[in-house]
Amino acid sequence: MMEQTNDQLTNKIVTEFAKTIELFDLTPLEARLFAYLYLIENPMTLDEMSEAIGKSKTSMSTSIRSLLDLKLVTRVWKKGVRKDLYQANAQLFKTFMNSYTNKWIDAANHQRSSLGEIQKSLDITSLDDDLLPIYNRLSTIMDFHKKIETFFLDMKKND
Repeated sequence: MMEQTNDQLTNKIVTEFAKTIELFDLTPLEARLFAYLYLIENPMTLDEMSEAIGKSKTSMSTSIRSLLDLKLVTRVWKKGVRKDLYQANAQLFKTFMNSYTNKWIDAANHQRSSLGEIQKSLDITSLDDDLLPIYNRLSTIMDFHKKIETFFLDMKKND
């Protein structure tokens, strides 16, 4: 078996871990950046990230903002360093699950609300016979979204 350099090994781990992270609705670059920051543990500047990942500083800035919004990374301060430093949140499972469950709760709530507006706008007495089954299914679809929301709220409570 051929010996691997530290960079090759790091790259393999980052690549595989990023595939999992992408399942949480992150872009491939956001997932790769998070995986790298998590693996190396040390705070980095945008310039350092750009060099390590091989993407532009602008791309790093955009990705780090998304990761900050999701609370997957934090801005850290280090004495003597004038540039912003960023570090991956170390509570990996909890951080991802909180972010993911919040997305599901928000999406289910929003969709249920939108479907409710559609339902309110319909006058059941004036619906064609062809549309009555669709109208009846609308309540089931709204209930489905409520169950999703309740499931993720319960999951969040038990965390």
